Amino acid sequence: MRVLVTGHDGYVGTVLMAVLEKAGHEAVGVDTFFFETCGLRARPQGRGPAEWRADLRDIPLNTLAGFDAVLHLAALSNDPLGDLDPELTHAINQRASVRLASYAKTAGVSRFVFASSCSLYGSAGAERVAEDAPLKPLTPYGTSKVAVETALSCLADDSFSPTFLRAATAYGMSPKLRGDVVVNNLVGSALTRGEVRLLSDGRSWRPLLHVEDMSRAFLSVLEAPRHLVHAQAFNVAPAGENYQIRDVAEMVAECVPGCRVTFAGGSGEADPRSYRVDGGKLTSTLPSFRPRWTVPEGIRQVFSALSRTDLTERDFFGPRFIRLEHLRMLVKEGLVGEDLRWNGRSRLDATVPGRGNADWIGASAPMM
Repeated sequence: MRVLVTGHDGYVGTVLMAVLEKAGHEAVGVDTFFFETCGLRARPQGRGPAEWRADLRDIPLNTLAGFDAVLHLAALSNDPLGDLDPELTHAINQRASVRLASYAKTAGVSRFVFASSCSLYGSAGAERVAEDAPLKPLTPYGTSKVAVETALSCLADDSFSPTFLRAATAYGMSPKLRGDVVVNNLVGSALTRGEVRLLSDGRSWRPLLHVEDMSRAFLSVLEAPRHLVHAQAFNVAPAGENYQIRDVAEMVAECVPGCRVTFAGGSGEADPRSYRVDGGKLTSTLPSFRPRWTVPEGIRQVFSALSRTDLTERDFFGPRFIRLEHLRMLVKEGLVGEDLRWNGRSRLDATVPGRGNADWIGASAPMM
């Protein structure tokens, strides 16, 4: 298939592109490249896969022509970013996503796989929730996911088939590593601070999913018979991979020598976002999809990779790996406006040969 991946230069997108290409699909990416200088290694000079710099809010209709599917990852990608400006979250995550889907349908794209989130379950408590559970989003980010699922369901028909992948919280290594997802964050804390520092009491529940397994879930849905996934929501949460955050912290402490678990401000406050998720629908519908990673394995992977670097606490918890801090830095430096659009060319456009604005379409909006 010829597949358009929005947010292809982000934490999940860079892994997904490799998975798609290995499976023989023609993958084309569209991204803002806000995080092109992030990651453990610098982005290779020159062009990577077929890719465009574009604003999700302004992508023209003719951009979608000729694609068989859209895998839509681009968004303000977590609760802290979503809280940065709720109106921007509404404009980018919700309105621009629905607009993209509507254009895809008009252009004849038959498949549209939306990166939704288990965060839309909000405060479901300790009981495992399936896809038919009440949706109780607690943040602008979660609310935007519910709204897009609802709108895309209305677009579904015989010619346009959306699917909603409600992914668990991601972890694991990626070319665009993030330090603001819980497993990676706790490993980074252990290595750079000598302690696994929790900002809450650690009693909240989270389903956790390795970034490679998330990418393979997208591939499985893309390749699935249409009737099995048409207008369906699927939790992407491996069996047995629901954890209380304090238990994840203890696993990190066991993996990283000489560190201990601590709570900010003593015992810490309870995090109202707490949910356990049942991912059985996806694996029963698509038996070929089987998650390969567990959280302990992912902890060891991240620890092994980070321990080969000389990262300091300031490095790991600064703009390089924390998405909100990176955007704030770009705004402070005048490279990005308060509306989260590039003010002219990005930092790498000026330094990498062959990457002028003529290579790209549109302006830019956050795709992560």
